[in-house]
Amino acid sequence: MESITKFRQSPQTLRRMIERAYGPELVPEDDDFATELGHGWFNVAYLLQLADGRQVVMKIAPPQDVEVMTYEQDMLAGEVAAIRLLEERTSVPVPHVDHYDPTHGVIAAPWFVMTFVPGDNFGEVSDDWPAERQQAVWRQIGAANAELNTIRGDGFGRFGVPGVATWREAFTGILEDVLADGERRAVDLGWSYAAVRQAIADHEACLDAVTVPVFCEWDLWGSNVMVADDRITGIIDHERAFWGDPIMEAGFLAADGTASAGDASGFLEGYGRGQLTAAELDRRRLYNLHLFLIMTIETVYRGHTTTEQLDMARPALDGAMADLGHVRT
Repeated sequence: MESITKFRQSPQTLRRMIERAYGPELVPEDDDFATELGHGWFNVAYLLQLADGRQVVMKIAPPQDVEVMTYEQDMLAGEVAAIRLLEERTSVPVPHVDHYDPTHGVIAAPWFVMTFVPGDNFGEVSDDWPAERQQAVWRQIGAANAELNTIRGDGFGRFGVPGVATWREAFTGILEDVLADGERRAVDLGWSYAAVRQAIADHEACLDAVTVPVFCEWDLWGSNVMVADDRITGIIDHERAFWGDPIMEAGFLAADGTASAGDASGFLEGYGRGQLTAAELDRRRLYNLHLFLIMTIETVYRGHTTTEQLDMARPALDGAMADLGHVRT
């Protein structure tokens, strides 16, 4: 996905970054040592081959002069911290961070290098798979996601920043940040911002049922799962983690009874639970609203040159509002 947030670097600069991370003896001399990985939507990522033949992956935060959404600020630092936490506290396969540089000493942005995760991108290769083969991997994803959600935090909110005492305060604040981002850039939601805020106010009391902050990956879609021989080899892209309600996890989108997002049976079985309860469905509808607000608003921040994402997000946002009892008249 093309985006103005991708801070691409020349081969010469990439070599200097490799030297900073691994030392001069591992700086490659060949011209074809770097390949941009194109499936990411925010940070630029490169597959690099070091002088000893080892492959690693480098991620670079957006340039300082590109405005990002509020929740995306300092997101790379959050990802590094999340990877290190998961490596320490779970058996879920994640990359190892070899080097993290937030100093702006080589380039004017934070960056890090991590081990390469072998395998194929599940989201890219599974479309032609038989349903049971897909669901077998989704069972593994569900089990991995359940293990991630066993980690408890001290407060609710964004990963890597001080949390707050209640999930209602944290999540309504997250929603307000997204809406303020949209208003700042005059993004057309197809709805008045007042109507969206009213929908949130009408339903936010359901958030009080969540009392324990747990680690939530949130971005655990099939495209962030690497597989080989139908087994997960690694979970990638941990930059949107937060402390909150596990029902907000991506795997539960298809389990809410309102979103057309595929078959959630494998995920639920692997996670070790059944369909969402009525109370969980109430919360999931707010989480859907949040997701489709972001997907609509970020198209402006990222300077998308096509309307592909917007054409999907706007009708989905309409559906989320309808699920909350707001229909255009």
